[in-house]
Formats: sequence, C-alpha cells, structure tokens
Amino acid sequence: MTWLLRRATSLAFIVGLPLVVFVALWFGTAGSTNFYLPSVQVIMDALASDWLGSRLGDDVLPSLERLAMGYLLAAVLGVGLGVLVGLSRPVRQVLEPVLEFFRAIPPPVLVPVLILFAGIGTTMKVLVIASGALWPILLNSVEGVRAVDPVQLDTARCYRFSRRTLLRRVVLPAASPQIFAGLRQALSIAIILMVISEMFAATNGLGFAIVQLQRSFAIPEMWAGIVLLGLLGFVLSILFRFVEDRVLAWHRGLRRAERS
Repeated sequence: MTWLLRRATSLAFIVGLPLVVFVALWFGTAGSTNFYLPSVQVIMDALASDWLGSRLGDDVLPSLERLAMGYLLAAVLGVGLGVLVGLSRPVRQVLEPVLEFFRAIPPPVLVPVLILFAGIGTTMKVLVIASGALWPILLNSVEGVRAVDPVQLDTARCYRFSRRTLLRRVVLPAASPQIFAGLRQALSIAIILMVISEMFAATNGLGFAIVQLQRSFAIPEMWAGIVLLGLLGFVLSILFRFVEDRVLAWHRGLRRAERS
C-alpha cells in the first residue's frame, strides 16, 4: 500500500505541472485571432487530424526509427569504448587528445560532411544522431569505470576472475549509475539532432515536415508538430526513467541503506 501511494504521488508530481500549464494555455488562448499564435484547441485539432493521421506513417515513424538506430549505435560505441578507455591507462593517454578534439566539434557542423560520404538518406541522419549522442555516454562511461573501487578490482583478481567475469560482475555494475547518467543526457541530444538532421536535404521526418509547414504558412500544423516533439520527448523520458529505476534498483536501495 505504501509503495502504491508513493508511486501515485510521484505520478501526480510528474503530470501535475504539465496539466496545469495545458489548462492555462487552453483558456488563455481561447478565441485567439492571432494568425501566428492560434488557440490550443486549433492546435490540438491539427495534431489529431494531421500528425496522428497521414503524417504518422510518413513522418513520425521514420523519425522514431532513425532516433532509435542513432541512439543505440551511440550507446553501444559509447559504453564499449568508454570501458576500454577507462580500464586502460595507456589507451586513455593515447586517445584522450583525439577524443577531446572530436568532442569539441558541434554535430550539426558534420551534416554537410556526412552528406558527401553517406548521401541524404537514413544513414546520414543516423550518423548525425550518433555523433552527438556518443559523447555524454562515452565520457560518463570512462569516468564511471575509472571510479570503480580498486579494492573490488583487487579482490576479484585474487579470486582469479576472468576478464569477462570481472567486466560483467564488477566493472559494469559499479559504473552503471554514471553510464545511465550519460545515456539520459544523450537521449535529449539525440532528439535535437534527429530534428536538425531532417532539416537538411530530407524528404520526410518531423524536422522536414515542420519546416515545410512553416514555409507554407500552415501555422496550426506547425505548432502541432512542435507539440508532438515535446510529447515524444516527455514520453521517452518517462520510459527511460522506468528502465533506469528497474536496472539501478540495487543502487538506489544501497544509497537509502547508507543514509539510514
């Protein structure tokens, strides 16, 4: 019962403020005659009729597919390379200057370069998303691995753990809180880069559609697309938090035990 009450309270805090803002905007913009700022009701009608209609399969689903592929690619490369760099001092010393150089390059700048090598299709957009989402995951993975308790590593070596067992049983669990912090940061970056990549030489997608609607002065539909992006980000954040709570339940329990 206590668990259900705690969950209900948490859910109320999550949806409470967005609901209050939505109601305030609904009544605040009711009857708006401003061409560039239509009422919330008009925007919601456009969202239901346009974005949840024909555009759902033409633009929304392709964007989500690219987002998933780019984010997963960044996660695999970031965690894998981060563990390697974090465990090996020589590798870290060799790669650190190169990684710092590429980290400083804004991912949108790479769009023209990636168009030259990968064309204007899905591959280019996936690479743009991965190139930006990679760095928070990589850097947090490196720091998480470096922060593993040396006593735990020495104990595992004394018990003659294999490299794979050491990685699976000691390193990754200890570094997982910081790895998930990087994954959380990367998710918002991936959504931003998904939109940016679709604004360049694209034929579909959320970013492409919103720009085309703005150019054709379909203002309610444009605002509806922006609202849809916000809703997607919100839903993905909730799903990520759900997964994180399940995976890191042991870590949160340990912290509560330490505080008590």
